[in-house]
Amino acid sequence: MARPVKIQETMQQLREAIAHHDRLYYKDARPEISDFEYDCLKNELAYMEKQYQETAPQADSVGDDRIDGFHTRKHRSPMLSLTNSYDRADVFDFDRRLREDGLAFSYVVEPKIDGVAVSLCYEQGQLMHALTRGNGVEGDDITQNIHTIAGIPKNLMAPFPDFVEVRGEVYMTLKDFEAVNVKRDEDGMPPYANPRNLAAGSIKLLDSRETRERPLRAVFYSVGDDGNGFKSESEILEALHAWQLPVLERYWVANTIEAAWAHIEELDKLRHSFLYNTDGAVLKVNERALQRQWGHTAKAPRFAIAYKFEPEQVETLLEKIHIQVGRTGVLTPVAQLSPVFLSGTTVARATLHNAEEMARKDIREGDTVLIEKAGEIIPAVLSVNLDKRPKLSQPFAFPKTCPACGGTVSRVDGEVAWRCLNVNCPPQIRRRLLHFASRSAMDVEHLGESVIDQLVSRGFLKTLADIYSLTSTQLSQLDGFREKSIQNLLDAIERSKHNELWRLLHGLGIQYVGAQTAKDLAYAFSLKELTTATVEALLRVNGVGEKVANSVYRFFHNTDNLALLQQWIDAGLDPQRPQRSSGALTGKKFVLTGTLPTLSREAAKELIEKAGGVVSASLSAKTDFLLLGDNPGSKLAQAQKLQVPILSEADLLRLLI
Repeated sequence: MARPVKIQETMQQLREAIAHHDRLYYKDARPEISDFEYDCLKNELAYMEKQYQETAPQADSVGDDRIDGFHTRKHRSPMLSLTNSYDRADVFDFDRRLREDGLAFSYVVEPKIDGVAVSLCYEQGQLMHALTRGNGVEGDDITQNIHTIAGIPKNLMAPFPDFVEVRGEVYMTLKDFEAVNVKRDEDGMPPYANPRNLAAGSIKLLDSRETRERPLRAVFYSVGDDGNGFKSESEILEALHAWQLPVLERYWVANTIEAAWAHIEELDKLRHSFLYNTDGAVLKVNERALQRQWGHTAKAPRFAIAYKFEPEQVETLLEKIHIQVGRTGVLTPVAQLSPVFLSGTTVARATLHNAEEMARKDIREGDTVLIEKAGEIIPAVLSVNLDKRPKLSQPFAFPKTCPACGGTVSRVDGEVAWRCLNVNCPPQIRRRLLHFASRSAMDVEHLGESVIDQLVSRGFLKTLADIYSLTSTQLSQLDGFREKSIQNLLDAIERSKHNELWRLLHGLGIQYVGAQTAKDLAYAFSLKELTTATVEALLRVNGVGEKVANSVYRFFHNTDNLALLQQWIDAGLDPQRPQRSSGALTGKKFVLTGTLPTLSREAAKELIEKAGGVVSASLSAKTDFLLLGDNPGSKLAQAQKLQVPILSEADLLRLLI
């Protein structure tokens, strides 16, 4: 069937919208729309593709949560998504299709946990590695972060199989989540929207020490498709419990679809009492042999379906719009509401996402708004009831200066967010301090999250500048600090004054400037030269594009940032200009992928840089070598396509001789 031009444009817009929301959900952990709205987009696209016999690739229902900085590994068997439905009729149609084969089977009904899917592999009872879902075929290796979660055993309780891949979800309890948000509110930071977003961001932190500070938990409900001889899902759940893995609080076995539906309705009543967010029910065939027989499509198993509870909605009055400043300077509008009861709690605030979203929905103070809480602690405003809008209502004027510090705000081309450019803006201080002191930046030992929390709450660190004026008297007031710990921290702070310049540049948190870009800039400019460098001069640095150049230029032409640097210099800051090493790899650009046999990624990077080479995160035609390890990611195929030479660890070591 031929497609009219208008239909073709609509389908393309739907695909682009789905791809945009996939990225926000899976990679950034900051979705802008509810699951219900997202599923409606996908259903609309699927209907149109079927109607017009469209064969172009659809947005992947599994998504892809892989991010730079993690090794990737292949799953022993694919981690698929489930087909979602909000309609009771779909659930009964699902049963009818399975019954057409005339086979007898039962169902397991389980809570659908709104968390982050993970897969853990145990060999001889010992935890070997843990992966995220990734793209379903391969995921990010998050083993170090999984080790920080209480309740996940490093060794299974015997008896156990030689190998087993267990699957579950990482989540955060509502109580712990609310405690985190209370703390953020006290620090003048916007709250996280929901536990799932915070759990997703926490499990993907590159520094496992930071993950350890987050109150994450996990629950497990199945094993990989390669079996282990289990005959049923209920048998698997019993085994998981016997191995002392954290398991589901409730599940039900039903012989008919009518009984299964009764359990789904029971779950709907119970779900608000569970520790984790439950946004639906999973219905799957209990018998493993039949699961294998029916198999799966490219995206979802044929033997299971997820019934999503429809999000609750209610109208209330939007009394006031507040602007909160986040850890990266992003200005976020939040609605103050007339308190209303919704999904088990009284709601008094709702997220408005950003200025563009507010303008699109024309949300104003004094409006009667429809709010939704689909697994969200801070619900979202869906729409405005224009019939109830006050006659003298005026559009909301988004601030042109930062409400927290009065500093300049700017909107970068291609982004919807407005940001405060003042590095000393109070709400940004805590997170900036954590980054500044981290191993990948200034590497200030003993200055971790709990210490920074105490220093900020006691008023000893009001700006980034204060880090170099801390005194032993101030440190003596911190919990657990005695003479030795005080001196250790003061010595670490003093040592950091003489770090290489790239560490300072990375630690400053300049937007788009990671560790490698910071090194490239430090080789090209001194700190003083950066304060006068033009965009054109910055663009001449290898690896610096227009977006980075403009970001660096804005940072070093902001008077508040220049004042901060001068305060540090007056306190003795003397960053050392690095010298490019010369050696066997001088001028050669490397990209690393996979796990090397003996070298860690950092060790390999250090060897390359000491020999004059450069390590980049992105692969292009200008890359000289791809250093390949086990379980490589998509960069291997990309390198082969670009005809980039591929080296093993042994090849690299031979080049260094």
